[in-house]
Amino acid sequence: MYISRKLDLNEVLEKKSLFLFGARQTGKSSLIRNTLKNIKTYNLLESDTFLALNQRPSRLREEVTSKDKIVVIDEIQKLPQLLDEIHWLIEEKGIRFLMTGSSSRKLRHGGVNLLGGRARHRTLHPFVKAELKDFDLLKALNRGLLPSIYLSDSPEEDLKSYCGDYLQNEIHAEGLTRNLPAFSRFLEVAALSQANLINFSQIASDSQVKLTTVREYFQILKDTLIAFELHPFKETMKRKAIVTSKFYFFDVGVTRTLQNRNRLKQKSPEFGEAFETYIFHELRSFCDYENKGELSYWRSKSGYEVDFIINDHVAIEVKAKENVALRDLKGLLALKEEKLVKDFVVISLEKRPRTVEGIHILPWTYFLDDLWSGKWKI
Repeated sequence: MYISRKLDLNEVLEKKSLFLFGARQTGKSSLIRNTLKNIKTYNLLESDTFLALNQRPSRLREEVTSKDKIVVIDEIQKLPQLLDEIHWLIEEKGIRFLMTGSSSRKLRHGGVNLLGGRARHRTLHPFVKAELKDFDLLKALNRGLLPSIYLSDSPEEDLKSYCGDYLQNEIHAEGLTRNLPAFSRFLEVAALSQANLINFSQIASDSQVKLTTVREYFQILKDTLIAFELHPFKETMKRKAIVTSKFYFFDVGVTRTLQNRNRLKQKSPEFGEAFETYIFHELRSFCDYENKGELSYWRSKSGYEVDFIINDHVAIEVKAKENVALRDLKGLLALKEEKLVKDFVVISLEKRPRTVEGIHILPWTYFLDDLWSGKWKI
């Protein structure tokens, strides 16, 4: 299996230290091993390492020398007090640190030293198509693209285990909520609601959880990188835009498992939703890895909608159809009248590219290959 991660650690570490966050099993450890060889590493999941540094954080300053050009601290959120020592080593010794984790919640909410601009922040996502040879769409939609699960011999079992581990290790063990049954109910309802406008009241009612608690739970999903908020594009003048956000889960396989749905079949309604979630993942990963700005969506109060917009350059509608009809272009045509966006695209299951009224109708493989190769000047 050919794998070439799009996030180049050597490039991002060239000048500054780095916070690298990603949901569990996105392949952080494998990426580090393959990119940074023979590097001093502190894994805070190891109990003896954690205990030694927790009792005396200054040990880090004693053990790291000027010969250590780069030092890795894995799962930094478990020991935020190390950041003071890291700060000193960056300033006095010129050491670059790669600090990884699966949640930034403790760091952002704990009032700790975030190094004052001395470290970049990057996110490591699950696989994208450009990282894999012989990419299989239906396999990806069912398994998702977490490395260990996409490559697994028992993906269904591993997906269920992953979701259970998330509740146990990320939520319960980190003390993010005391009511695990309520959070479990919320998680299933949230998964069924993803890709739609966020309706906190409806989700609170369906999951039997207080409205204020639902808002807190959504923040937990974002902090643990399980879900991403998609903000609305508000610039239109002719048709007033809705200002409510949407949200998407980070991985299509995890989403299907949380929804308690069976394996997907092509042409089913669930296939179309999963295909849109997968395209969101590709676009989100592209924007993060290539530093290409913001991803948003547009919906007018009169009901016109466009799934995704990258900056003000490309408006994208996703259709899991082999024959895109003129009625499928209504949202793009309405946005096109505003003259705010340069290019308009339908990502589809059609076999060959074509253009209708200035809108590019493209096979999904064509679009993604061109996107990652840099042919779209965003």
